[in-house]
Amino acid sequence: MTQPLPLILDVDTGIDDAMALLYAAASPDAELVAVTCVAGNVPGEQVAANTLAVLELAGRGDVEVALGRESPLLRPLKTAEDTHGPRGIGYAVLPAARARVSARSGVDLIAEEARRRPGELTLVTLGPLTNLAAALQVEPRLPRLLRRVYVMGGAFRVQGNTTPAAEWNMQVDPEAAWMIYRAWATALAADPTIPRPVVLGLDVTERSPIRPDHVIRLARLARLAGGRLDDSIARADGNEPFLPAVPVAGNPMVRFVADALRFYFEFHAKWDGFYGAHIHDPMVVAAALDPALARTQAVFVDVETGSGPAGAMTVADFRGLTGKPPNVEVATELDGAEFLDRWVTRVGALALALYPPDAG
Repeated sequence: MTQPLPLILDVDTGIDDAMALLYAAASPDAELVAVTCVAGNVPGEQVAANTLAVLELAGRGDVEVALGRESPLLRPLKTAEDTHGPRGIGYAVLPAARARVSARSGVDLIAEEARRRPGELTLVTLGPLTNLAAALQVEPRLPRLLRRVYVMGGAFRVQGNTTPAAEWNMQVDPEAAWMIYRAWATALAADPTIPRPVVLGLDVTERSPIRPDHVIRLARLARLAGGRLDDSIARADGNEPFLPAVPVAGNPMVRFVADALRFYFEFHAKWDGFYGAHIHDPMVVAAALDPALARTQAVFVDVETGSGPAGAMTVADFRGLTGKPPNVEVATELDGAEFLDRWVTRVGALALALYPPDAG
C-alpha cells in the first residue's frame, strides 16, 4: 500500500479553506503534518481560530496549528468578509476548539519541518503566499528541501476574481508571489531537477462549481446511516436556495458544510449569476494527493507588483516569448467531476465515522 503523502497546509480559513481541511482530514492518502495560518480571507487570529475549530470538528484536534504572518510583506491587509462571512465560515457557528495555537510561528514551522524531513514534505498554499515568502527568507534552501509546492492562486488565461487582472490570493500579497516565483527560477537555474511549484489558478478551479445537489448527496449519506435529514433543504431541481431554518441532518459536520456553503452560494448568486460556489482550495489538496487529476504545462511565470490596472496579474509565458526557462507548472485541465465525487464521498464517510447516528 502506498504511504500517505506528508502535507503541510498553509491556509487563510475562509469557507473553501475549511472544505479543504475537511478533505485532507478525510483522505487516507494524506498525512496531515501541520497547518500554518496566514491573514487573508479574515485576519490572522480569526484564521487560526477557524482552523482549530474545523480540525476539531474533523477529529484532527491533534494537528499542530501555527499562526504565521498577520499582514502582507509590504501592503496593508485586505480581507474578504463579504465573501466568507464576518468570521470567515459563512453562516456556520463552531465552538472554540480545545487545542491552542502552537508556540511556533507558522513561518518557522515551514522552515523547521522542511529541514527535519528534507525531500518528504509537500506544502499546499491556499491563501496569500506571505508565509512561504517569509519562510524563504528564514530558509533559502526551501526549493530543494520541500518535496513539492502546490499553490492555489492566479488567473492565467481568464480574468481575475478581484480585479479584471488579479485573483484574490495574488492581489493580497503580490510581492510574496513575485518573490517565490523568482526564488524557484533561481533555484532551478542552479539545479534543473528541483520540482517546479504546481499552480492551480482560476482557469481550472472555476470550471467545476459545487452545487446544492452535492450537499444533499452528503446529507443523504447521513440519512442512510440513520441520521435525520429533511430533503426540503433545496427544491427538487437542486438549484434553489437552502432553507436556513431547516436542519440538514443530525450530523455536526454536514450541518457545518451546509451553513458555510449557503453563505458562499448566496455570494456567487449575487456576483456570478449562479447558485453554487467555486471551492478552489480543496481542488488543490486533491491534486497534490493525486497529480493525475490535473494536467499541467511548464511555463515561466512572473507577477506584476505595480499599482496600475494590471496589478497582481500572474503573467505566464505560454509561447516562450521571454526565452526564460519554466519556473512553474500551471494547471491547464482538472477533472472536476471526479474531484467533487471524491470530496462528497470522503467527507461524507468521515462525517459518519465521527458522528454516528444515535441509537434512537
